Amino acid sequence: MAATCIAPACTAAALTEQGETAPADRFNSAQWLLVTAFASALAHGYAHLMALRGDRTHHGVRAGVRLLLSEWPLVVATVPTLGVLLGAAWGWWPTADVECVVFAVNVVLLFAWGLSAARAAGRTWGSAVRIGTVDALLGLVVVVANAVIK
Repeated sequence: MAATCIAPACTAAALTEQGETAPADRFNSAQWLLVTAFASALAHGYAHLMALRGDRTHHGVRAGVRLLLSEWPLVVATVPTLGVLLGAAWGWWPTADVECVVFAVNVVLLFAWGLSAARAAGRTWGSAVRIGTVDALLGLVVVVANAVIK
């Protein structure tokens, strides 16, 4: 989940790397974020579909469509980032430094999702907090690795 949640933050930062902060640029970034999310979901679903070809059974069109639609969490993970970018585009808050806000929102969400998943699995509060912290740190590692690679 860490990579899925933090990927929109990396995408938003990459889209605004040139320093454009006008509302129209933020709206354009939101559009590209959606295009990227849907393209990634389709590519991931298609890869699963191709991997199933090796089992020598015919799965049919319905099974293929169902498999592609099962990638919805990848698209839903972009909703918080999309909301922040659209809010900046619509003038709800300043458009400068939105990447920092997107980054912070995604790290907090990683922690919260890790915590809630651990609690739902029956973990103690202490264990759940540690799991949420590790999830958030994994997201930070993804961002640092992405920055170092570029």
